[in-house]
Amino acid sequence: MKRAGVIFLLVLTTGLSGVAQTVSQSRRYDAFFLEAICERAKGNNDAAFDLLRRCVEIDSMKSEAYYYLSQYYGALKQKERAMACIEKAAALEPMNSTYQETLANAYINLRQYDQAVQVLERLYDQHRDRDDVLGILVQLYEEQHEYEAAIKTLAKLETIEGKSERLSYAKSNFYTQLGNKKAAIAEMKNLADQYPNDQNYRGLYANTLFVNGQKKKALEIYDDILRIEPENRNALMALLAYEKDEGDPDKADALTEKVLLSKNITSQDRILLMRQEIGQSEQEGGDSTRVLYLFRRMLEQPQMDADVAILCATYMNLKKMPNDSISRVLEQVLQVAPDNAAARLQLVSYAWQAENMDRIISLCKDARQYNPDEMAFYYYQGIAYYKQEQLDDALDAFQNGISVINQQSDTEIVSDFYAVMGDILHQKGLDKEAFAAYDSCLTWKDDNYGCLNNYAYYLSEKELHLDKAEQMSYRAIKAEPKNATYLDTYAWILFKEGRYAEAKIYIDQTLQCDSDSSAVLLEHAGDIYYHTGDHERALAYWQQALAKASPKPEPGSEDRRQILTRKIKLKKYLKE
Repeated sequence: MKRAGVIFLLVLTTGLSGVAQTVSQSRRYDAFFLEAICERAKGNNDAAFDLLRRCVEIDSMKSEAYYYLSQYYGALKQKERAMACIEKAAALEPMNSTYQETLANAYINLRQYDQAVQVLERLYDQHRDRDDVLGILVQLYEEQHEYEAAIKTLAKLETIEGKSERLSYAKSNFYTQLGNKKAAIAEMKNLADQYPNDQNYRGLYANTLFVNGQKKKALEIYDDILRIEPENRNALMALLAYEKDEGDPDKADALTEKVLLSKNITSQDRILLMRQEIGQSEQEGGDSTRVLYLFRRMLEQPQMDADVAILCATYMNLKKMPNDSISRVLEQVLQVAPDNAAARLQLVSYAWQAENMDRIISLCKDARQYNPDEMAFYYYQGIAYYKQEQLDDALDAFQNGISVINQQSDTEIVSDFYAVMGDILHQKGLDKEAFAAYDSCLTWKDDNYGCLNNYAYYLSEKELHLDKAEQMSYRAIKAEPKNATYLDTYAWILFKEGRYAEAKIYIDQTLQCDSDSSAVLLEHAGDIYYHTGDHERALAYWQQALAKASPKPEPGSEDRRQILTRKIKLKKYLKE
């Protein structure tokens, strides 16, 4: 074989080997990349991350792996690596819109606005229909105070979208920033001339005149707009601002009332104006006469939402006005927004202060329709029924309320929920269920002293777990050492434990803290004194207890008067 032929064969063989190696490399890359995407889809991000890094080791000229790696490095807070990867992906595929947009966003997040602008300008050159890209560019140019560039970009937007209030107003503002008053005014005049019958555009033109020093001409246009449309919002608001800043105070007051009562003014406008009125009133001494007059005039009109009434109620609370006056405004809130839980809860609070249990029940019953997850309404309804001795209805309200209790619920209310349930269940003779409710109460708040006291007393009455009862009762009296009810409970538990001398110490403290002792307390004192050997004092306490005992015994309980009468007659303690 000739030497030239040998060389040709060697070159051919080497070339084929290189192609085969490239094909093999591409296949390996594809295999690793597809596996990485599968692991990513399964949520196995660690495995996907490792596979993607292997991909760029195999072929550093493929963009996909860099794109996904940038996301993982971003999640790992490795900003520099994340940026390097997305820059690499975007450089490898400059026509890929997704890569370019991601790169631009990365620059924006790093406040590298110049680089972001360059990327977005290239992206717009590739996609001339991308008005969203132009919108971002306008914001970036504004951020960098490059108002001329922003104006040119808005002009490009106008070629796509056509002339509009938004674009013209933005261009006019940029001209104003540049100090080019003539161009700023001309921009808005062109818009107004294009839509001569739209008074809102004329109003914007007048605003521009006003801002750029041509106030007289602007005021003439506002007056003309109101001649054509007496309730035009923009003209009314502009004139009001002028009168407040530079005009006649009396005219400003009259115009304020007109604006507030206008049907074209938004609720947000009214709230803003009333906050200004309230602020001014407070600065001038706090006379509420005018503010309340304006609120009354507005609330006489049909209300589309509850915002004005809510602000009015808030102001009336600030001025410490009577509850019945505030209640009438809160009722208006509920007429428009019956699901406003805050307004209804405030009405419940007022009814509670007035001890109007029927009103509380009615409010809470409606609330359970509109605010079924608001635990407080079940609580107050249950308490109101309880105070009216409607135990079944009270228990039903509390049991329904349990279903809406969660970890975010108010600990104090939940604890009282179970405490009152326990009291009701005890009164119904369901002691096992009552004690379970008390346990739940103390789980939520282990220092609910009312519950600790009642739980301890009812255990002692059943002579159950007296050690536990003593511990709970002692916590209550340590917290409130002058509470006669708590002291009586502790004395009675000591009595049940046969610790009569100690019981006498605490029953004496009880009598000192309660100048008008109940029949039960006095009977306890008699029983304790009897067991300390002072039968004469015991008899005296039993007689006092009999004088105070109710002639009507509680359902299911023995008549205390009969028991006391027998003790007095026999002059001895009778174990029940």
